[in-house]
Amino acid sequence: MATTLPYYQGTGRRKTSVARVRLVSGEGQIVINGRTYEQHFGGAIPIAEVFAPYRVTSTEGRFNAMVKVQGGGISGQAGAIRHAISRALLSVDPEAFRLPLRQAGFLTRDPRAKERKKYGLRRARKAKQFTKR
Repeated sequence: MATTLPYYQGTGRRKTSVARVRLVSGEGQIVINGRTYEQHFGGAIPIAEVFAPYRVTSTEGRFNAMVKVQGGGISGQAGAIRHAISRALLSVDPEAFRLPLRQAGFLTRDPRAKERKKYGLRRARKAKQFTKR
């Protein structure tokens, strides 16, 4: 029987993306859906967003993260992972990490999502071109 390491978990959401994260003591590796974060994202901006909670709490290189993320696109997934990592870090040490994570805005779920299309319009707000004559 295998021994399991103690882990901290968190769930994050952004737009239509949902991320589930498990933090384990380690050297700072992040595996997203079985791939490295460079393979998953490619660009530098989403990667910086994912690592932001570690920078704010000064815990770079202390935890390995196993991430399962589904739904949405690159930006939504990066935001969901950031939210999930922040919540998992909060369960590591609530007294020390709550204030910096809260001040950075990482514990608040971003409520902005795609606005629904309305009938009579082409998109959520775009109307047909108006002709005067």
